[in-house]
Amino acid sequence: MRTTSATFEELQKRVPGMGSDPASVRRRIEAMEGLLERMFVVPGLNRPVGLDVMLDLIPVVGPAIAAVMGSWLAWEARNLGMSKWQMTRMFGNVGLDLLLGAIPFVGAIPDFFFRSNSRNLKMIKRHLEKHHPAHVTIDGVVNR
Repeated sequence: MRTTSATFEELQKRVPGMGSDPASVRRRIEAMEGLLERMFVVPGLNRPVGLDVMLDLIPVVGPAIAAVMGSWLAWEARNLGMSKWQMTRMFGNVGLDLLLGAIPFVGAIPDFFFRSNSRNLKMIKRHLEKHHPAHVTIDGVVNR
């Protein structure tokens, strides 16, 4: 007897970017990094700012939410087979970002300069170039 509800595997096939292949993981990670670090540009400073800096303006809860979202990036990297050392470094970046952001209101200033999610994305891209060269992007186009 077949039910009308789709299994997770069927859903992955239907919805682009839901898979665990390197290209899908990369798209999700780049989208989250853009949301957290480069959502809009601050006028006058010409510097991108994202949800990570804005959440630091909410005492206690904001930096914790940003850390959870940043940890998701590191967790997704696990789907790419990154080493435990790389994962530790990524979670360390998120932890340092959490500590800096924990200072009420002032914590947004160091977070404006220390972009843990961008650092983690660079690590993931280096891993992709080395271990999954078929999914390296050149000017936003995936090589296959």
